[in-house]
Amino acid sequence: MANRLKQSSIDQQLEANFEEVVEWRRYLHQHPEVSYHETETAKFIAEKLRSFGYEEIHTGVGGHGIVTKLTGTEDGPTVALRADFDALPITDEKEVAYRSQNPGVMHACGHDGHTSALLGTAKALRGHQDKLKGTVVFIFQPAEEIPPGGAQAMIKDGALDGVDYIYGAHLDSSVPVGQISLGEGFKMAAVDKFSITIKGKGGHGAAPHKAIDPIVVGSDVVSALQKIVSRRINPLDSAVITLGVFQSGNTFNVIPDTATLEGTVRSFDPDVRQTIKKQIHNIVDRVTAGFEAGHQIDYLHGYPALYNQPEETEKLHDIFSRSFGEENLVELPTGMGAEDFSYYLKEKPGNFFKVGSQNDDEATQFAHHHPRFDIDERALLQIEKAFVSILDSILGKQGEV
Repeated sequence: MANRLKQSSIDQQLEANFEEVVEWRRYLHQHPEVSYHETETAKFIAEKLRSFGYEEIHTGVGGHGIVTKLTGTEDGPTVALRADFDALPITDEKEVAYRSQNPGVMHACGHDGHTSALLGTAKALRGHQDKLKGTVVFIFQPAEEIPPGGAQAMIKDGALDGVDYIYGAHLDSSVPVGQISLGEGFKMAAVDKFSITIKGKGGHGAAPHKAIDPIVVGSDVVSALQKIVSRRINPLDSAVITLGVFQSGNTFNVIPDTATLEGTVRSFDPDVRQTIKKQIHNIVDRVTAGFEAGHQIDYLHGYPALYNQPEETEKLHDIFSRSFGEENLVELPTGMGAEDFSYYLKEKPGNFFKVGSQNDDEATQFAHHHPRFDIDERALLQIEKAFVSILDSILGKQGEV
């Protein structure tokens, strides 16, 4: 029987490399790039992988994505690990040495940490091919933050070819460092975006009867849209409609020609998702017709809901309980946030879990996407150890768990 992957020795190596991983994370934090523009970040990742000794590095996968693999000396399953690496259009308000140097751009969701932890895992595993019965695929994904996202494009470019399982981790500032959140079923919502242009007729503010006021029309549209969930969706189903943009006019005494509304829809059930889309179109059609206004609707279907299969969640629970202790495993709550890792889970068995990054310092307790978001960097080591424990269980012994 082949040697088992020595998790304890790998863990020691991970701990020895911890400061270097932190340096990578801080470098990436200082040099963030928004979705679809991560050229320098991709170069950084590829250069690090080459320095570890990886030779077959595929760049430009699905955009700026990068894929490489580590093949064991014996046949076995292929397990993919994924990290995302895009940042957000947010101004970094932290007073730290590694504050973003790119004005208006910030790693406010932890993707710099995800990438650094996966790089650390790749480096630690590089000399242990002889302990692997199978293959590890490392997927570094761009453009998670903005639909249509990077996952779907990477899948189309073959990132999952030959993969049997895929796993992803996300930092979580609402959970104490040292804890891992797991959960089965729908854990994150499907996300859609819509834009509505109300086409009215401009005029003088003193003579509204000679105009078709798109602000008034748009106000009725906003009010009606908020009744879809409460009156057209089963109360036992979860859904959200939020309007985040209402723009029209620029002068106090002028009725403008147009108004623009933009919003998001969050849901889990595919039928609910379609019902909401249909109702948005119906309401806008009828409200604008009543005011003799025109309209245009652009509706973008974003990521599907993220579903963790029960059997895979149970398997991961057993793996992590052995590695981290049952007392450090907590339930992953269901939320209306979205994540394009859902595309991978529609293709392959696997799981998406979260790793606590909060400590007693207020600096680590800000929500994701907050301009002062930061983490307890010990969470990076937790992600690495979680990935290694998965690989140890699936690839470090004969057969599958």
